[in-house]
Amino acid sequence: MNNKIGFIGCGNMGRAILLGLIASHVVSPQQIIAYDIIPDITDGLASQHGIIAATSNADVALQADIIFLAVKPDVVNRALHDIADVLNPNQVLVSIAAGISLEAIGAVIGAERKVVRVMPNTPALVREAICSVTPNAQVTPEELEQVNTLIGSIGRYEQVPEYLIHAVTGVGGSAPAFVFILIEAMADAAVAGGLTRKQAYQFAAQTVLGSAKLVLESGQHPGALKDNVCSPGGTTIEGVAVLEDKGFRAAIYQAVRASTLKSVRLSQDTKPA
Repeated sequence: MNNKIGFIGCGNMGRAILLGLIASHVVSPQQIIAYDIIPDITDGLASQHGIIAATSNADVALQADIIFLAVKPDVVNRALHDIADVLNPNQVLVSIAAGISLEAIGAVIGAERKVVRVMPNTPALVREAICSVTPNAQVTPEELEQVNTLIGSIGRYEQVPEYLIHAVTGVGGSAPAFVFILIEAMADAAVAGGLTRKQAYQFAAQTVLGSAKLVLESGQHPGALKDNVCSPGGTTIEGVAVLEDKGFRAAIYQAVRASTLKSVRLSQDTKPA
């Protein structure tokens, strides 16, 4: 890819995407221009990885073809105003700001601008994210494919209509926390059974990782995979019975739904002007 890629904001998520691009060799470090309000961050990325450190948000917009807006929602307004007057019709803005709609972004930079909303999750830090990708009508199929290539450097992605982003937040954005609780609880039980804490986390985390990979790569329904583990009269079905008795399935369902509905409420209160 020959495009110059810009980053406005290099916090955890912006940095994860930036480093993913470098690690996957999708672009060279010299094609990346980045700015963060904390100069030491971009200076460090420049010295360690060879990217170009910009001097301002507008400086990024003046140089890049595809621009990642990776700032927190409460400063999106200021960043959009910083770049609105220097954007050109051919640039693509990729926003990972939670709760900020395509319409709200267009209201600041112009409805004719090309914008893609991307919702990543924290496993992007280890290049195992699942991201939603939502372009506006101005983005061409070729431009969307370029964005997908960039996003693919940090994990998997699915294109979804904007109204489903709240559901994505529940099952993708918030759910890693639920999985971490599961891993922690499994490890605690393993420690009670005699494993060291380090061993317990290894067994619990790898079990979750391997099980997830089996779902993704086997194509089998999770229920069928569960049945395959549950031998008649065996240890696993005994544990499954406890989970059902304690409402595990309902608790997970309700947690994801609660996060989804909270995302809806937050989006109604978070709008750049």
